[in-house]
Amino acid sequence: MEQNELGMIEKVVSLNRVAKVVKGGRRFSFSALVVVGDGKGTVGYGLGKAQEVPEALRKATERARKAMIRIPLVEGTLPYEVLGVYGAGQVMLKPASRGTGIIAGGAVRAVMEAAGVSDVLAKAIGTNNPHNVLRATVEGLSSLRSADAVGEMRGKKLTTPRK
Repeated sequence: MEQNELGMIEKVVSLNRVAKVVKGGRRFSFSALVVVGDGKGTVGYGLGKAQEVPEALRKATERARKAMIRIPLVEGTLPYEVLGVYGAGQVMLKPASRGTGIIAGGAVRAVMEAAGVSDVLAKAIGTNNPHNVLRATVEGLSSLRSADAVGEMRGKKLTTPRK
């Protein structure tokens, strides 16, 4: 986990060297998948490709900052259980009681830490490809709605105040 000068948390999920075979041999290039978050409920991801690793990371981080989404948090966890789907990847995300920690692997853990979720249970189903797992996780998180947002949408008032 790396915190930059703006207080953003940056995590490299995957760094991949890809080769293109040309007449003279192989041309190598790098692909980087990065998650960026503020640790307070905002998170985004980006994919960068370049001839050099630092340039690929810079591009990925830039794209992640532009594609940030806000997720509702309830006392450091998710408001309710959700299933995120992208391609062959499915990610089940469940809220957990305080002190549980982040029970998740790889790409899902990176997203949760960057978003500031402290207690969650997660399971990647179908594939372990970091690209699809990451996108499924963000898809699931973006579908979450807070109780206030749902009440406003339905024209109802919350009877018990939520924190």
